[in-house]
Amino acid sequence: MTNIITKPINYKAGNISCKGVLAYDDASSHKRPLVLVVHDWGGCNEFAIDKAKEIAQLGYIGFAIDVYGDGTVGTTKDEKAALIQPFMRDRALLLTRIESAYQTALQVPHADTTKIGGIGFCFGGLCILDLARSGAPLKGVVSFHGLLNAPSSPTSTEIKAKILALHGYDDPMVKSNDVMTFANEMNACHADWQIHLYGHTMHAFTNPEANDPAFGTVYNALAKKRAWQSMANFFHEVFE
Repeated sequence: MTNIITKPINYKAGNISCKGVLAYDDASSHKRPLVLVVHDWGGCNEFAIDKAKEIAQLGYIGFAIDVYGDGTVGTTKDEKAALIQPFMRDRALLLTRIESAYQTALQVPHADTTKIGGIGFCFGGLCILDLARSGAPLKGVVSFHGLLNAPSSPTSTEIKAKILALHGYDDPMVKSNDVMTFANEMNACHADWQIHLYGHTMHAFTNPEANDPAFGTVYNALAKKRAWQSMANFFHEVFE
């Protein structure tokens, strides 16, 4: 029987205090893989923490990280846009925040540090892909309806992590030509990559609160189920 618990984990990114959350099965004391969970543009909110819990249900440690710092969470579109923009403008700054979380993960008790992976949602997809682009020794990363554009100054020519991108075919924020550009980038970096496209599916399809067709964000329960199963299969492979 599992006993999933959550606990706060505070860590530093330079002089910024970050407030993450760990989720794990307290009934088990053996070492297990750890999966970084990177939030969408809203910050380390309940959605991200719930995903860390779901990762723990798979037998791993889920680590919902805090990119913005101080546990900052936006609620309106304007607040979220203000939070995301500095990191979209400065991908090097973004990478330092993600790398700090990765270094923290290496110190988590009961984490098998040879088996670290990551997932990210929307903005978080871009974050976890940038960590992979840096050449970090991750086993695998999964982007859920993530932003796929590469930084203007790539930090690595070799990607060690296996890559899985789960994407809605009708996503207006990352269109088909952007997906192809990403595929070409992954090939050029000699990555082991996969892209799953879900038909009639828009941006943010895993989030039940996404219900804004004009903005391009619409929840799709079937695509969500299929994507999560694909992720579970992927981590079963890469953590073998």
